[in-house]
Amino acid sequence: MIRNIVVIILLFTSVTFTAQRTSSSPYSYFGIGDQFNTATVEQSAMGGIGVAFSHYKYLNFTNPAAYANLRYTTYGFGVLNNDLTIKSASTEQNSISTSLSYVALAFPLGENAGFSFGMQPISSVGYSLSNAILDVDGNTSEISLYEGRGGVNRFYGSFGIKVFKEFSLGIEADFSFGNVENSIINQRGEVALATKYEEINNVRGGSVKLGAQYQKELKNKLILNAGATVKLGNDLNVTGNDYLYSVTFSGIGSEFPRDTISATEIDGKFNLPLKSTFGAGIGKLDKWYAGLEYESQDAISTTGLLANTNGAFRYGKSNRVALGGFYLPKVNSISSYWQRVTYRAGVRMENTGLLVDGVGNSANFTEINDFGISFGLGLPLKRLSTINMGLEFGKRGTIENNLIEENYFNFRLSLSLTDTNWFIKRKID
Repeated sequence: MIRNIVVIILLFTSVTFTAQRTSSSPYSYFGIGDQFNTATVEQSAMGGIGVAFSHYKYLNFTNPAAYANLRYTTYGFGVLNNDLTIKSASTEQNSISTSLSYVALAFPLGENAGFSFGMQPISSVGYSLSNAILDVDGNTSEISLYEGRGGVNRFYGSFGIKVFKEFSLGIEADFSFGNVENSIINQRGEVALATKYEEINNVRGGSVKLGAQYQKELKNKLILNAGATVKLGNDLNVTGNDYLYSVTFSGIGSEFPRDTISATEIDGKFNLPLKSTFGAGIGKLDKWYAGLEYESQDAISTTGLLANTNGAFRYGKSNRVALGGFYLPKVNSISSYWQRVTYRAGVRMENTGLLVDGVGNSANFTEINDFGISFGLGLPLKRLSTINMGLEFGKRGTIENNLIEENYFNFRLSLSLTDTNWFIKRKID
């Protein structure tokens, strides 16, 4: 029965991912949108670490080699609620969005290998901005409206195998797909018609990630973990159309297209260079774990996207440092439920690689950095299943140089269902 439910959810999710709006950030204007760090709720609660960590019942979106240690079939469903406060030098506003963040299935293949597949978003576009120009008398002489929606999702498959007793290798392949729409409406005073530039993009592409993990048991049941992944460079192909046409508005703000001024086909690329992640950790099985992780990537480049037409941004090298872990008082406690709860915490510092020109002279670019602190709980259910909750408080961007600062509170929730291994024949049916 549980398998039938999972199949239905997987089919439903393929529609849900394409329809949901998962971002309200003005920074989603750039490139293919606001890009997400692929991590489970459990990993996010530990600052996003996971390249060196593996467990016999948990999903791992960071390192495919971790599935070599999987011993149970696991279904994972994650939800994200984002409470975002946006600040500029003079204004402040708040928005809330809720979205499905992933659905995945993993299962062991014998005693030394495992496989996982699923779907999750990798970026989202969802902004609505305006910019007004005043004349010498303080009246609005020109106003521009910027709007965007859409995003890019991915379908992935991961495989991990234990090569030696302490060493595992893994490979992951994914296919990314989605649609991104951006538009700019410009209305000038004493001009009857406004102009609208609209760009509709289809994004497609694939990528491959290679991973490795090493585990060494030390004295006193301590386990030393090390891991690394390399996501090979790849291109996301961008195809579509852009239009420039005149529009009029009704008294209630409805938009009516008039004359098409130009229509052009788009054929561009979103170029993602090689991304490497390294990490190490130490702990005791089902007791505690502490890990450190570092990720880096060279500058991303884009061609054929709307944001490039005005030189508003560029990309530089990006990097991320994360520290986190968990504590589980007593995994098999009978007397106290709270001793069987997993307590997680972490911290993350990230240079996103995005540089934005808030002044408009194409010379004063400012780095957009991100800092977050996270906490979480793993609430045990029957048969090794868990409900995982995570809280994250963070800040991205700055109000300097006419830019925007974002203060966010993320609440994450996941259901991790653990079942017996599908590929082991039961002795008693």
